[in-house]
Amino acid sequence: MQLTYYGHSCFLLETGGSKVLFDPFISPNPLAKDVAIDQIDAQFILLSHGHADHVADAEAIGKRTGAEVVGMAEVVGWFGQKGLKANYAMNIGGKVSLPFGTVKMVAALHSSSMPDGSYGGIAAGFVVEAEGKTFYFAGDTALTYDMKLLGEQYKLDFALLPIGDNYTMGIDDALIAADWTGANKIIGMHYDTFPPITIDQEAAKQKATQAGKELLLLKIGETINL
Repeated sequence: MQLTYYGHSCFLLETGGSKVLFDPFISPNPLAKDVAIDQIDAQFILLSHGHADHVADAEAIGKRTGAEVVGMAEVVGWFGQKGLKANYAMNIGGKVSLPFGTVKMVAALHSSSMPDGSYGGIAAGFVVEAEGKTFYFAGDTALTYDMKLLGEQYKLDFALLPIGDNYTMGIDDALIAADWTGANKIIGMHYDTFPPITIDQEAAKQKATQAGKELLLLKIGETINL
């Protein structure tokens, strides 16, 4: 299982012979200026919600690759009207089986609308099971007590959590979320892209270490094995 970071909350997961792209916001992100979206391949695009900083490149990549869009029903339907494959419209609590494993949609506490201002349903996160591993992609969310349910239901190998504060959890709440979900390895996301979410990376790592957690802050374009 490999994970590549493309900035903000965008990751490419390669697992079980599939390439799964999460929340593609690349071309409008100046920090990701060296990433060529026309070279990114994907069979599935998972969208946590409809905000532009999570879906900006979904249409371009989806049309070029023929990837299936997976996410909240309103978000998937919106992209279906634009000609993307839209066979995996979900809602909170639902699970779908895909060639690489399963994806369950779980609660997030955040707003959602599409780039044109139309209704985007509600924000969500995902629990993915693949290659014998289980992980949590939180999407954009505040700390919410529902995260304790994930710790009771799953044994997470790692969690991708927002840490930028202002629009989502900051590092302090993310560490509580890690405790509640039982995730000892955290991959940070949704930080440094805009001035309101700029963080002190070293301070965040120190807080994680003090809490007994491993916090990975990947460089854009970096790939790790999990």
